[in-house]
Amino acid sequence: MTGRFANIIVDISHEKVDRPFQYRIPEALEGQLEVGMAVMIPFGLGNKRIKGYVMEITDRAEYDEHKLKAVDSIVKDGVSAQSDSMKLAGWIRENYGSTMIAALKTVLPVKRKLKQVVRKTIVCKVDTDTAAASAEEFAKKHQNAKARLMHELARQPALPHTLVTGKLNVTAQTIQALEKAGFIEVQAEGAYRKVLPENIAAINNWQKKQLSEHQRAIVDSIMQDFKADVRRTYLIHGVTGSGKTEVYMELIEQMMDEGRQAIMLIPEIALTYQTLVRFYRRFGDRVSVMNSRLSAGERSDQYERAARGDIDIMIGPRSALFTPFERLGLVIIDEEHESSYKSESMPKYHAREVAGELCRMKNASLVLGSATPSIESYYRAKMGSIKLFTLKERLAGGQLPQVYVEDLRSELKSGNRSIFSRRLYGLINDRLKKGEQTILFLNRRGYAGFVSCRACGHVMKCPHCDVSLSEHTDRYRNMSRLVCHYCGFSMQGVTNCPQCGSKYILGFRAGTQQIEELLHREFPSARVLRMDADTTKSKDSYEQILSQFANEEADILVGTQMIVKGHDFAKVTLVGILAADMSLHAGDYRAGERTFQLLTQAAGRAGRSTLPGEVVIQTYQPEHYAVVHAANQDYEHFFAEEIAYRDLMMYPPVAHMMAVLVLSDDEKAGAVQAQALAARVKQQFDDKRLVMIGPTEACIGKINDVYRYIFYIKHREYQILTAVKDALEQTIHAMQWNTDSVQFDFDPMNTY
Repeated sequence: MTGRFANIIVDISHEKVDRPFQYRIPEALEGQLEVGMAVMIPFGLGNKRIKGYVMEITDRAEYDEHKLKAVDSIVKDGVSAQSDSMKLAGWIRENYGSTMIAALKTVLPVKRKLKQVVRKTIVCKVDTDTAAASAEEFAKKHQNAKARLMHELARQPALPHTLVTGKLNVTAQTIQALEKAGFIEVQAEGAYRKVLPENIAAINNWQKKQLSEHQRAIVDSIMQDFKADVRRTYLIHGVTGSGKTEVYMELIEQMMDEGRQAIMLIPEIALTYQTLVRFYRRFGDRVSVMNSRLSAGERSDQYERAARGDIDIMIGPRSALFTPFERLGLVIIDEEHESSYKSESMPKYHAREVAGELCRMKNASLVLGSATPSIESYYRAKMGSIKLFTLKERLAGGQLPQVYVEDLRSELKSGNRSIFSRRLYGLINDRLKKGEQTILFLNRRGYAGFVSCRACGHVMKCPHCDVSLSEHTDRYRNMSRLVCHYCGFSMQGVTNCPQCGSKYILGFRAGTQQIEELLHREFPSARVLRMDADTTKSKDSYEQILSQFANEEADILVGTQMIVKGHDFAKVTLVGILAADMSLHAGDYRAGERTFQLLTQAAGRAGRSTLPGEVVIQTYQPEHYAVVHAANQDYEHFFAEEIAYRDLMMYPPVAHMMAVLVLSDDEKAGAVQAQALAARVKQQFDDKRLVMIGPTEACIGKINDVYRYIFYIKHREYQILTAVKDALEQTIHAMQWNTDSVQFDFDPMNTY
């Protein structure tokens, strides 16, 4: 007996997808079954017919095929949301690698047996006059708790149980006594856990803004396409402060008028509160939020609300993409260039690409937005597969800030060893005198990365990959080596600059805490807030720090990249960018792009209202094209230089790259496995356009006693890389290796 087989799950929930059951596909259903379909299957000892979902179709029987039961039938009009989740998981598994189980757990909402939240209300069962008279009688008897409660119920016949036991200080025993006497009734009903900040419901000072001519043209164009049943991907390239969010909200409102729902992705939890406030002002309770800081119960409740149709808009980072909306009409990805949209755990999907597939399945539109679009999206727009819109002017009419580039090499030569250039120091003083605010951004991307000369700016680079070498210190032998994270090239660490001979060649050693301390010493009267990983550990810490700064309770906000993305503070007229070079030489082919994006986004925080803004970029390489074009806010010229470099080196998006990471408890076995997989690629794919780099030891060779080996494969056609991935998965299965021992990462955002 031979044929095809279907792996089926009988309960489509996050907890139970690790238990598939295999069934034989009968001849009558050959060629009809697809991943995601609902089917009826015989189950259990009594062969009871139940519904299941096709998780995978395979030619391989995992058990004795003579004992396998057959699929009974296909369910007509199966539950679409669940089927779509299955299909999307199958697409992710096919395009990014991983097991189907892992893909399903990524896509499916968490459904756990959690205690339901119960909301109790105390309702008065007597009329108002009787309640008031009862209150007086209880007071005469010195039964003060009963008197307080009946007095309040005479004024308001229904009170929340929490208010009665809290503010009125009435005990459960007193409530029971009044209920037994027939004065009151305690009513209970199931309720969803609240995820919006407590004070957000009090915000009601919203007034709809009039869209500009350019904003209105974007909305009209997208909605005309939608109503004509044309579905596309759109890119809104708007300078900082150009009003992209107003465009998003107008699009969502019109989609809701069409009876459709929307998902709004944002890159950072730190942006959630600010975005929520703006959306809640306009859409009220039809908005909810999803992020990793919610409890399991809170997340589960929001998915349930979405499935029931109680909300129309979900806001959150990439996990919000899998909200089970039945009538999805629009997905918006704000700050679409952000690396946080790429998952760093298996499957290593990119939310931008998955959103495209989700929109295709749901017949929805996809809108991308950024002041500094990813090279991938802008390249696709240039090639015509994405429709491009531009917003070149700030909404409030303010001018883009004046940008100064300070050469730290010159500062050192003139005797200034401070982390603040003379210009930045003077401008901070000026803002303190004027009562205006300052943001100081420490660019800590690539902190463990490059080694550079403070005297001439020379950076130690790999001779083979055109990326910076990273310093690895052997503390036992008191020596260092410089290593390339792409090809494995290494050399001994240097003590003098090979370019100018200076002894000032080393890595950067400064953090936000040191800068905060320096600010207190240099500017004793300044009120300073710090926002980084250490100060934002608690659940509401982001909102607290940002609201303090917005309320002008501080003069200077110092922090890492989380402070420069999307925030809008009217009194900020100065932004200082410290150590721009940290991301410029992070040992990554995306280093120039990320630096340009960070500098441009940071500069965009200054002068967003009527007050003019100034920006100081401090760097050891003021002539670098990423710094030059960021200072000029010139995306077009930056893109032209960057894409030429990508084309020359066969990097995405002109070509595609797949990283293959091999993990092993045994050092030698891991090395052998990596070599075997690389050999399989060379043997099976005789294609001169295919480029392989490695295998070599990963940047961090061992984590938690697991050894790591890496090799990269580049090709101009994405489909070739997925074929390579399929061939390697077959090898892994044939060799009976653990499927978790090899990870695939397409167009990786970070090096290994």
